Amino acid sequence: MVILICDAFDASLPQRLAPFGEVTDDLSRLGDAHVALIRSKTRATAEWLAQAPNLKLIIRGGVGLDNVDRAAAQARGIEVRNTPRASSVAVAELAMAMMLAIPNRLIEAHTSMKEGKWLKKDLKRTELFGKTLGLIGVGLIGSEVAKRAAAFGMTVIAYDPFVPQHPVATMKPLDEVLATSDYLSLHTPLTDETRGMINAASIAKMKKGVIIINTGRGKVVVEEDLAAALASGQVAAYGTDVWYSDPPDPSCPLLTAPNVLMAPHIGASSRENLLRIGDEVVAILKEFKI
Repeated sequence: MVILICDAFDASLPQRLAPFGEVTDDLSRLGDAHVALIRSKTRATAEWLAQAPNLKLIIRGGVGLDNVDRAAAQARGIEVRNTPRASSVAVAELAMAMMLAIPNRLIEAHTSMKEGKWLKKDLKRTELFGKTLGLIGVGLIGSEVAKRAAAFGMTVIAYDPFVPQHPVATMKPLDEVLATSDYLSLHTPLTDETRGMINAASIAKMKKGVIIINTGRGKVVVEEDLAAALASGQVAAYGTDVWYSDPPDPSCPLLTAPNVLMAPHIGASSRENLLRIGDEVVAILKEFKI
C-alpha cells in the first residue's frame, strides 16, 4: 500500500504509518497512491482524482470536507474520511483567544508599546463577563467554545438546526440569536444553506456593535457586506482565521476593513492537535482494507 502525505502533518506521522506500507510525500506519485492524506491546502477535485487511478481512501486531517469532491470520489469507489474530534480544542481555543484579544485591545496595546507610546488612558477595555455569546453551530468545536465561554460568565445561546437541545447553550431561533448576541461565533460547515449566511440582511438584524468571530469557513460571510458593516460600526469588530482562499486574494475587502483581527488559517495547527490527527489517521488505517 502506498500512502501519500499531500499536506503538512506532524513530523512523526511517516514513521507511525510505516507499518501500513510505503509512505511518501512526493506529490508526483499521486498516480501510485492507494491512500492520500490531505488537509485544507489540497483540493481533491474531480480532476485531481482523475490523476489517482489506484486511490482507495482519502483522509482529510481536520473537520470539514468541502475541499473534497465527495460525489466524484463516491463514483470512483473512493472512501473519504476525516478526523473531526482532533481539532475541536485547538480551534475552540483560537476562537476564545480572538474573543479575548478584541475587547481587551491587545493588538493595539502591544503595537503602541512597540512604537514607544503609553496609551494607558486611551485603551479602554470591555469584559466578556455578563455578555451574551451566540453560537451558529454547536457541533464538536462550537460545544468546546460554549464550555469555555460559560466559564467566563457569558450567557451562551445557540442556533443549530440539527441540535434540539444542548447541555451548555440555550437553543434559540436564528433571528433571536442574531438580535440578542453581543458576540457571535461561527462554527458551521460550508453548505448551500450556510454559504453567505452572514450578509447585509442578517447583519441588519444584529445588535449594533456586535463582535463576530469566524473560525469555521470563510465563505459563510459575504465579504463586501461585512466590510461595509465594519465601516459603518454596525459590526464593531471581526476576528477571522478563515478566508475564501488560502491565502486570501489581495482584493479581499476584509484585508483593509477597520477593526479586523486576522490569522492565516492556524486554528488546527497546534502541536497537540497535529498529534491527535495522527492518532485518528492511524486508527482509520487500522480498520481500512484495500
